[in-house]
Amino acid sequence: MFFVLKAALSGIIIAVVSTVARRYPGFGALIASLPLISILGMLWLWQETRDPVRMEAHVSATFWYVIPSLPMFLLIPWMMRHGIPFYGALAVGCGVTVLLYGLSVWCAGRMSIGL
Repeated sequence: MFFVLKAALSGIIIAVVSTVARRYPGFGALIASLPLISILGMLWLWQETRDPVRMEAHVSATFWYVIPSLPMFLLIPWMMRHGIPFYGALAVGCGVTVLLYGLSVWCAGRMSIGL
């Protein structure tokens, strides 16, 4: 039952963002940029484990994974302004993000940061 609640609430947030963004793209982006999913993930993890060590590891790793995802939000609109169709720009943006995730994991390991 808890899983159904988590899934429903997460789905509602995504539906609200896409609905608001249709009429007010900037406001929809603001809502999407809020760390709502991260906060919900922390709440669900805490509710299920009450483990401060696991929570610290989760929150720290989330910080390090946000950084390599940021270039995607510049790359996709840049590509679209230069004539690349949305799905192509999205695919390239996601591919670059995956590569940056890999680089981040490699760098974190070299700096003794646990991800």
